Amino acid sequence: MSQPDVYRMIGRRAKDAGVRTKCCCHSFRATGITEYLRNGGKLEVAQQMANHESARTTGLYYSVILRLPFSEKRKK
Repeated sequence: MSQPDVYRMIGRRAKDAGVRTKCCCHSFRATGITEYLRNGGKLEVAQQMANHESARTTGLYYSVILRLPFSEKRKK
């Protein structure tokens, strides 16, 4: 499958799922790793999944998990 075909497929799947923002392969990768960590996954395993050399890079996904939802930020 060519790269343009993959991008079109992702776009169709996102549209069918009701996703209104533009998606790419990295969106799926980042979401998968974030959800893995959110569900109790180990940082070292996530690092291997992401093929990151540094655990510090993978640790950035934790910042996404720890952020308050926008609605919560506005309350403060």
